[in-house]
Amino acid sequence: MNLSSWFRRSVSRNSKNHKNPPGQPQPHHQEQEEFLGITQQLIDHVKSFTLETFKNFPIQDDGDIEAQTSYNVRKDLSDWQERHAVLVLSKVKELSQLRFKLCPRHLKEEKFWRIYFMLVNSYVAEYELHAIQRAKLQSIAMKDEKTSDTCAYEVEMAERNQADSVAPSTP
Repeated sequence: MNLSSWFRRSVSRNSKNHKNPPGQPQPHHQEQEEFLGITQQLIDHVKSFTLETFKNFPIQDDGDIEAQTSYNVRKDLSDWQERHAVLVLSKVKELSQLRFKLCPRHLKEEKFWRIYFMLVNSYVAEYELHAIQRAKLQSIAMKDEKTSDTCAYEVEMAERNQADSVAPSTP
């Protein structure tokens, strides 16, 4: 599956899942926007992008080097970046239109997103860092939970083995 089809499906899924009844705000949606760095300042900045912003951006072309995961699936963006991209495309129609005009005629999808994240780095860097830190803390918490469960089983097994070795054996 290529990146552009994934984005189309994700944007479509997001727009269906986030329909708002008239006059009722969605607090969870606002939290998600905040977590993903979608602020009014970012939206205003993104709306200032033009075709030339992307076409004339000084970026080295990596050729055909592709990022791969262990399952040999293309992985150019982090999970946070993917979620940010889907949400920003649904919030800022101008970016969606730019992407449609640029990809794949003038830019590859991967290059478009690399340029985008370079252009918005000063707006989203702290949000992405916060997401990375949060993920690490969750990972550590899960490891600690697994370790404490393992320790409880090990202690129980040790106590049982010790009781078995202390008990007199009868032939």
